[in-house]
Amino acid sequence: MTSLAFVFPGQGSQAVGMLSEMGELHSVVKTTFAEASDELGLDLWQMAQQGPSDVLALTENTQPLILTASVALFRVWQQQDGPMPVVAAGHSLGEFSALVAAGALEFGDAVRLVRLRGEAMQAAVPVGEGAMAAVIGLEDALINQVCDAVSEQTGLPVLAVNFNSPGQVVIAGKAGAVSMAAESLKAEGAKRVLPLPVSAPFHTPMMQHAAEVLQAALTEMPVQDPVIPVISNVNGEAQINAEAIRTLLVDQVVSPVRWTGCMATMMGMGCRRFIECGPGRVLTGLTRRIAPEAEGFVIETPDQLQVALNTVIGEPSP
Repeated sequence: MTSLAFVFPGQGSQAVGMLSEMGELHSVVKTTFAEASDELGLDLWQMAQQGPSDVLALTENTQPLILTASVALFRVWQQQDGPMPVVAAGHSLGEFSALVAAGALEFGDAVRLVRLRGEAMQAAVPVGEGAMAAVIGLEDALINQVCDAVSEQTGLPVLAVNFNSPGQVVIAGKAGAVSMAAESLKAEGAKRVLPLPVSAPFHTPMMQHAAEVLQAALTEMPVQDPVIPVISNVNGEAQINAEAIRTLLVDQVVSPVRWTGCMATMMGMGCRRFIECGPGRVLTGLTRRIAPEAEGFVIETPDQLQVALNTVIGEPSP
């Protein structure tokens, strides 16, 4: 039997109107948003449905919105008698959603935590000082070499921070160094180097202040051993120990996201079906690039949910 994995998206998957159909059909969606709204004193459902998009894109809003949407869809899956995955993973912010699904974090705690994480990440580096860019079509090793050379030449940090799939890597750091590295990578044969519309250099050592804020918050927050393994972005390894998870969540803020490694670990566990539990289909696209033999499903709409349930269970859900 094909093993099932759940993957949870990170920032960038938000969109005005997300989960609107699911919210009308499954009351647990709006109930989940109401629960999160009570934690933060914000109307997250109204924000998700009405925007505007620039409000959704603010990091301190994006993180609780995507977490809440992801948990809401996971709860719908459970209500429809969808089977529990054997493992879960999330891309950056999505790792918190995975930990909620796996029972390691309480939902309310996670909502407050990612709101704080978003605020701290935005505050760690003044707007305009940092930058990120996606590099398409080069080997990881060459990207690392170019970034190291630029950092040594300029004395400014730039490094690969998201290993999303073979041939798709994101670099980040000081804006000037990222710009210089982008030109060097184009000269090395990159198909494209695309500046990303973000306001901070995530997953770099420049986020150290945010890591310290998160560490202080996690010290006061209960973390349980998960009921299924959760793959860490930091090392791409399966985690089942609460204290290790606590440490790795702090490290993740200043460390690269090794998504290709996370996928390799899940494939090694026998997973060939991956359900993207959250808004958008970014991770499903990466699944196709990393593991063409695997099946990827999204469950953001009722029709998509039914297709996934029919495939995984083998018969229509009642």
